[in-house]
Amino acid sequence: MLNINDIKKPIAAEIDVFEEKFKASMQSSVPLLDRITHYIVKRKGKQIRPMFVFFSASICGGITEASHRGAALVELLHTATLVHDDVVDNSYQRRGFFSINALWKNKIAVLVGDYLLSKGLLLSINNNDFNLLKIVSEAVRQMSEGELLQVEKVRRLDISEDVYYEVIRQKTASLIASCCACGAASAGADDDTIEKMRLFGEKIGIAFQIKDDMFDFGTDDVGKPLGIDIKEKKVTLPLIYALNNTTATEKKRIIGLVKNHNDDPEKISQIISFVKNTGGLQYAETQMRHYQQDAFLILDTFPEGEARTGLEELVRYTTERNK
Repeated sequence: MLNINDIKKPIAAEIDVFEEKFKASMQSSVPLLDRITHYIVKRKGKQIRPMFVFFSASICGGITEASHRGAALVELLHTATLVHDDVVDNSYQRRGFFSINALWKNKIAVLVGDYLLSKGLLLSINNNDFNLLKIVSEAVRQMSEGELLQVEKVRRLDISEDVYYEVIRQKTASLIASCCACGAASAGADDDTIEKMRLFGEKIGIAFQIKDDMFDFGTDDVGKPLGIDIKEKKVTLPLIYALNNTTATEKKRIIGLVKNHNDDPEKISQIISFVKNTGGLQYAETQMRHYQQDAFLILDTFPEGEARTGLEELVRYTTERNK
């Protein structure tokens, strides 16, 4: 398994500079806001999104000041959506830490999300980065639509593969696509190259989400509780395939379990066994590899070098991870 710090080495200095700039981009004259944004910065993850921005900029001409602003814009708007999501989902933890709404309640969490959103908008407007703002704003629009599409379809449970792919393309893939497009745009790439990098990111985002959905039916040591999607009545690719490749009677029984017994550990175990025994995980793995390969084919159109190698390794890390 690739180590994220080894992948990061070629752009480690850029990531360090980014972290300082990102921290500065959230500063406020309100002490409460500063305490909360300091808490957010402290809980930073692996910096996957900034890495996609910087490697994409590198492969398209080179990292610039605009690349740093693009990475900060993505992180600000993404963080804002996460803060709001935790309020909507009544979630009190994120990545093992208390969420903003758990510590400071919903009203403050919503206002903090709004503040981060405004800081991202101003960062772009004040530097005339309208092309970057357009790319990321489009991603946020798609993320919102994807979330609402999922909410609508969850009520039915019996969704098609096409609907599933549309949901994850909008909800997850659009953000990684915006990272890659921002990187290319910040390096001065032409429209065709920007679109090529956006499509590359979209393929990775879809593969990433399929892999994440597989964890729900696998081991429970991946940082994501086993069966959490089932409890939330989310119908993901492994379950969709299994339901489409069984008898009508069994399909009706499993849908009934998801609808009516989704918080019963024994019933969840039955659903997981059904998915595994019907080939749902193998099918999802095949589809994930298909999107991964599509991304590699796009990368193959770029010259070999450190940036391309970095992106290839980052693709493998995000799609072949065990957690």
